[in-house]
Amino acid sequence: MRIRSIGKHSIVFGVVPLLMLLSMSALAADLLPVPEIPYAPRHYVCYQTAEPLTIDGRLDETAWQAAAPTEVFVDIEGDLKPLPRFHTHARMLWDSTYFYVAAEMVEPDIWGKLTERDAVIYHDNDFEVFIDPDGDTHEYYELEMNALNTVWDLLLIKPYRDGAPAVNAWDIQGLKTAVSINGSLNVPGDIDSGWSVEIAIPWKVLSECAHRSSPPHEGDQWRVNFSRVEWQTEVKDGQYIKLLDSTTGKSLPENNWVWSPQGLIAMHYPEMWGIVQFTQTVVGSEAVPFVEDIYEPIRWALRLVYYAETDYRTEHGRFTSDWSDLGLDVSLENCTWPPLIEATSNQFEAMTSSNDGIVDFYITQDGRLRRENRR
Repeated sequence: MRIRSIGKHSIVFGVVPLLMLLSMSALAADLLPVPEIPYAPRHYVCYQTAEPLTIDGRLDETAWQAAAPTEVFVDIEGDLKPLPRFHTHARMLWDSTYFYVAAEMVEPDIWGKLTERDAVIYHDNDFEVFIDPDGDTHEYYELEMNALNTVWDLLLIKPYRDGAPAVNAWDIQGLKTAVSINGSLNVPGDIDSGWSVEIAIPWKVLSECAHRSSPPHEGDQWRVNFSRVEWQTEVKDGQYIKLLDSTTGKSLPENNWVWSPQGLIAMHYPEMWGIVQFTQTVVGSEAVPFVEDIYEPIRWALRLVYYAETDYRTEHGRFTSDWSDLGLDVSLENCTWPPLIEATSNQFEAMTSSNDGIVDFYITQDGRLRRENRR
C-alpha cells in the first residue's frame, strides 16, 4: 500500500480500493467542512421476509430474529470521538410492499416531549433514518421518531451544503411506525432498559425520487444511514431537563450516534452513508455475500474533486478547469484520470470514463454525481 499526498488532500490506495483516506481540514471557517476519517462506508445485506411483519415495535418475529444486526453504532465523527455511552444497533428487511427498519437502543431514562407530527424531533432523544436510493446525494429521504412515536418525515432536494431545500410538507403516505418501551416512559427516578422502533416504508413512496427500480432488483445497492440523537439530562421538579453549559447558558450539544460514521458532525453528507445490498433470498435460508462495487473508487475520487472545486471557488471567486489548481494527488487505474473538467465562474463539470467502456461518471458544482451507461 502506498500513501500519496499533496497540499490539503491525502488518499491511501492498496489492495482493497475502498481503503481511501481523506485527510482534509478546512483552512478557514468559510471553506467546506469535509469528512476527516477514511472513506469506508459500512455495508449490509438486506434479505426478504417471507412472513408478514406486525409493526408493533417488538422484534419478536422469526424474520427479525434471523436478520443480522448492524454493527454497533459509533459517534458520528467515528474514531475521532469516544464510543457512545449506550448500545444501539439496527436491522433491515424487505418484501414486495415495504422496506423495513428496526432498531434497539439501550436507555436508562426513556423520555419524550414532542407530540406533533413534523415537529423538530431531534430536540428529543430520537432515532433517524436516511435513504438515498440512487446514491447521487440528491433527492433523498429523512425520517425521525421519538419514544412517543411522533414522526418527522421530510424530503431533501439537495443537501443543505448545496442549497437544499428540505420539503417539510412531504409525508410518507402509508408509513407504519411503532415504539416498544422496555421500562417506563417519562417516569424519572427508575432505571429503564431501553426502547425499540419498527418502521415500514412503502416502496411506492420511495420510488418517487429513486430514479431506479423500487422494490429493488437482486443485488441493487442503496445508500442508507441511521442516527440516534441523545441529550444529557437531569431531573428537576419531576421533569427531564437538558443539561446546560455553564459558560453559555445553552443546552450542552447533543450526542449523535450513527451506523456508518460521517467523519464530521453532519448527517447530510450522503456520500458517507452505508451501502445496503438487497437480495430476494429469504432471511435465514442462506447467506448472500456483499459485492463490492468496482466503480466506488471513481465516485469517491470525483467527490474529492467536488470538495476541492468548492474550496477553490471560495478562495478565488471562480471554479477551475485546471486539474493542477485543485491540489489533489489522486491516481486511479480503472478509468481515465485525471478527469476532464469544464468550468466557468459559477459552474463546473468533472467527467471520467471507466476503462471497460461501460460507464461515464460526472459530478457538478451542486454536488450531484451522475452515472451514464454507455452500453
